Amino acid sequence: MDKQELIDCHERIKPFIHNTPVLTSRLIDEMGGAHLFFKCENFQRMGAFKMRGATNAIMQLTDEQKKTGVVTHSSGNFAQALSLSAQSLGVKAYIVMPSSAPQVKKEAVKGYGGILIECEPTLEARERESERIVNEHGTTFIHPSNDDHVILGQGTACKELLELHPDLDYVVTPVGGGGLIAGSALSAHYFGNHCKTIGGEPFEVDDAYRSLQSGKIETNTTTNTIADGLKTQLGNRNFPVIQKHVEGIVRVTEEEIIVAMRLIWERLKIVCEPSSAVALAAVIKRRGKLSNKKVGIIISGGNVDLERLPF
Repeated sequence: MDKQELIDCHERIKPFIHNTPVLTSRLIDEMGGAHLFFKCENFQRMGAFKMRGATNAIMQLTDEQKKTGVVTHSSGNFAQALSLSAQSLGVKAYIVMPSSAPQVKKEAVKGYGGILIECEPTLEARERESERIVNEHGTTFIHPSNDDHVILGQGTACKELLELHPDLDYVVTPVGGGGLIAGSALSAHYFGNHCKTIGGEPFEVDDAYRSLQSGKIETNTTTNTIADGLKTQLGNRNFPVIQKHVEGIVRVTEEEIIVAMRLIWERLKIVCEPSSAVALAAVIKRRGKLSNKKVGIIISGGNVDLERLPF
């Protein structure tokens, strides 16, 4: 995935996405010990950065593939992103969701025109059901994070941030399936000026941190974190990019995530989901090492269950 591919991807998806705002807060700067620039993907269409990758992936399909439709499995944001992208582009989207997914996210998928198929809340069940739909309907499977077109699309948020602030020293993103951090790292490499990429990850699901240590993709045995969007693991398409272009991953506690989330709500006056707050939590934790640096933070999304706020 090279620089021109990122440029082409961005031009391709621009009519279907928002160039989201960048916010700052003097008080949060003081707490983080750095100059922070928040790229607010909670203002993206369907409320998260995943709209970018989903749109690019669908636009790269052949006309024949578009006719038969697409399928993905996701518990939340990518499910909504693929549904809305497909609706915008006139393509049918089948969405496999675990029965345990929040009802509000299921309703959102249906509201965006996605065909919802529920399954048992295991990865095996999700994959099995997706495969059945591919076989029965001839649809094209699009992975939420382990797909080159998706990775490039997710990287456009960081590209926009660097177009506004080309002198950033660091970009920090949450790490779940790896699509956002891989895409952001590519943009930091191609469009930044010696800009480094750091990931934030909960201790409870620190598979990416361990993967960088061991050199192979690790898994989690438990996923007991408030950051529900970060429970997935890296894939063979994004992991090599992360190995090559990500400086490191900072692990944070559940309490640190909640503190950071509250800070964003209180000081930036915006709604963000717990997964988004992980990036700020990582910056606050690394306070001494980022002293007076210019740091971009990707606020990945704002699709939070208001009935279950942690504060």
